Amino acid sequence: MIKIREFEEYYNEERGWTGAFQQAVAHLEREGGGTLTVTPGKYETYSIELKSNVTLHLEAGAELLFKQDCGGYRVISTEYEGKRTDLYMPCIYAKNAENVTLCGQGVLSGQGEYWWKNQGKLPAGRPYLVCFEHCCRVKVLDVKMTCSPVWTLHPLYCDDVEIRGVTIRNPRNSPNTDGINPDGCSNVRIADCLVDVGDDCITLKSGTEETPDRRPCENITITNCNMIHGHGGVVIGSEMSGGVRNVVITNCVFQDTDRGIRVKTRRGRGGSMESILISNVIMDRVLCPFVFNMFYRCGMNGGTYKDKFAHKVTEGTPVIRNIQIQNCMVTDARSAAGFFYGLPEMPVENVSMTDCSIRMCRDAEPGYPGMMEDLEPMSRERIYMRNARNVRFRNVSIQGYQGEKEGKMPWDIDESCENVDTGEQATKAN
Repeated sequence: MIKIREFEEYYNEERGWTGAFQQAVAHLEREGGGTLTVTPGKYETYSIELKSNVTLHLEAGAELLFKQDCGGYRVISTEYEGKRTDLYMPCIYAKNAENVTLCGQGVLSGQGEYWWKNQGKLPAGRPYLVCFEHCCRVKVLDVKMTCSPVWTLHPLYCDDVEIRGVTIRNPRNSPNTDGINPDGCSNVRIADCLVDVGDDCITLKSGTEETPDRRPCENITITNCNMIHGHGGVVIGSEMSGGVRNVVITNCVFQDTDRGIRVKTRRGRGGSMESILISNVIMDRVLCPFVFNMFYRCGMNGGTYKDKFAHKVTEGTPVIRNIQIQNCMVTDARSAAGFFYGLPEMPVENVSMTDCSIRMCRDAEPGYPGMMEDLEPMSRERIYMRNARNVRFRNVSIQGYQGEKEGKMPWDIDESCENVDTGEQATKAN
């Protein structure tokens, strides 16, 4: 083990502790690995690049403050939203490394205000706070992260990733500050984290139709996490061209997120999202708890192919299937109890919801359960379903929806849906 203070001679006012971190990591690399300990104090620095077999340990009271000046960050070619692009090097970065650990009770501050106000005005894109690219056996344990310039923690094309006990807090109005975004990764365990951000809290991605090296995001567990605010609690897409499969989301709490479970894609993306288990999730004051939207309108090519007529099925047709939702409890949902909107040519397929209770907010303002063209705002809507096939509800209680007192069934299902079993007499349009 070495301490960063041992390299204090490389500190200078212009670049802060950047040189000290570079020298310390290089020393560990020559030794075949080891632990770099950051003792209590404030350390201003530019990017820190980690290497194989290196652990960066932040003791309680240690705070890394990443400098607010784009000129000190090297520009690299990497991926953002599924597209190869130039970004400033992430504040903490590793590429083609193995056995890399970031841990401890300290704080990483991206000092994002500088980057947010200059969004779109700089020669390159904003840096991730932490990014591991093409790495294996990665651990991120216990650290606190705040004020990220853009996505906070981005494992990209990694295998065997453990993220545990991490706290992420970004302001609610901070743009694109997603919490944890595994992208084209396999064998990822996310547990015991608190995520409170200005965009999606945890998002699983696998590239777009323009991504040259599309890889599936697969074998993912998300357990015992708290998600607060943000656009979605756990999100899949809209970058899912490489496929997302074998995902377990369990024992989590979502509070004040716009959507709870949010799956978003559109024509042209391709890829399949399948074999997803959602269980023992509590949601409070969400706009809509369950969203499966295949007409997502935002981002690249968001306005194309938005018509509601059946198209020919091609490799660009996305697939959503094999979803199990169990033992979930929702209180004060505002827009709709659920929103399932498949494509006419490729319905959302094989969905089961069992032992769930959803209570709508009494004084909810109208809002959009899913982001798609030609959708009217909804308030206290039932489970809204279009273009779905082989759906089964059992012991699902929905209370406080519009039309309940008039005797309407809690499902808005039209003739575009096939083989929907509500456990009631009414499986036709209501």
